[in-house]
Amino acid sequence: MAVETDVLNELRRLRTRVPRLVGSLAATVDGLVLAHDVPDTEPEGLAALTAAALGVAHRMTDAAARGDFRELLVRGTQGYIATYAAGTTAVLTLLADDRVNVGRLHLEGRRSGARIADLVDTHIGPGGGRHADRLATGEHVAPPPDPARRIGTLPVRTPQRPAHRPRPQPGG
Repeated sequence: MAVETDVLNELRRLRTRVPRLVGSLAATVDGLVLAHDVPDTEPEGLAALTAAALGVAHRMTDAAARGDFRELLVRGTQGYIATYAAGTTAVLTLLADDRVNVGRLHLEGRRSGARIADLVDTHIGPGGGRHADRLATGEHVAPPPDPARRIGTLPVRTPQRPAHRPRPQPGG
């Protein structure tokens, strides 16, 4: 598949541009690997986790009325995991060590995400995937947030009376 070779070349160029970048993965929004350069990591598992995180990130941006998903940054004790939108059908995930220049990581990650989006759209075509109903980043301007809208739309649990009476504890 030609798109796989082109995306892999972009991932390799990205690694040369960002010091302390230790791995990169391009996947569909459904969690299927397009190309990867992630030594010592299972790419299929990382792609699946990226898709799960992407779903949560979309829910968070919707619930907080912050517009379309752009990127996600996770910091662990040994480094960073950065995920960037790459059009409507793909996503770019980068692994970097803890001393990476985060500004540089964002700059190059965003640029590569845009290039990968172009490559995927050229070879596969836009649309498809579970988030295909969303417009690609930059295709429209989100309306301003409604100040009357409450943040968060998740259900609220109402406490229930216990079905049984708790037994008294000795000494208490």
